[in-house]
Amino acid sequence: MEIKYHGHSCFELSEGETTVLVDPFLAPNNPKAVATAEQVEPTHVVVSHGHADHIADAVGVATRTGAECVAIVEVANWLEEQGVEKVHDPNLGGTVRFEWGWVKLVPAWHTSTIAGSAEAPYSPTPGTVTGTPAGLLIHLGGLTVYHAGDTCLFGDMKLIAERNPVDVAMLPIGGHYTMDRHDAVVAADFVAAGTVIPMHYDTFPPIATDSQAFKAEVEEKTASSVVLLAPGETHRAG
Repeated sequence: MEIKYHGHSCFELSEGETTVLVDPFLAPNNPKAVATAEQVEPTHVVVSHGHADHIADAVGVATRTGAECVAIVEVANWLEEQGVEKVHDPNLGGTVRFEWGWVKLVPAWHTSTIAGSAEAPYSPTPGTVTGTPAGLLIHLGGLTVYHAGDTCLFGDMKLIAERNPVDVAMLPIGGHYTMDRHDAVVAADFVAAGTVIPMHYDTFPPIATDSQAFKAEVEEKTASSVVLLAPGETHRAG
């Protein structure tokens, strides 16, 4: 499986004819992204929660490509209201199965408010709550990826990984809005994936952090290896 990083928490997972785009946040909305929403061609889109920095380009990409979307039920309903035709709407604990594998929603400790309209993704509707945020387990090409979404550190990360052994873990490290790099080291130990890829850092000043220090500490204190990806770079897993 090829993993391509688009910056922030946006990744493409590709194997064969399947490309899963996670948390679509691309240029120019994403100041770190190299690719625009018009330059990606996913077969599937998966969204962790409704904040603009995770969903800003979901409607545009899905309607242009016809990609199937997976999101927690309230976000899925919103996507349908914006004109997305192929939507799956699980809740936490739910699994959506495809010919190529599956997507399972697991808990994440964060908040979530709808990201406005497709035309104005940074204009939230006051008081409109879009369900609880989720972490994402994605099984593709014989590998299981854990995209933790936006979250603080919590003990059930260990349970999630015990129930679904993880090959690649994508963990937020930027702090302020999510766990910081120090808590993310503990999360890496809980999850015990072979590979850890940090995310949700350096996009904006409040989440600037030292990714090299995170890598060094994880590799010193756990059995995981850390892969640092710049936006546009890829990693071959498996």
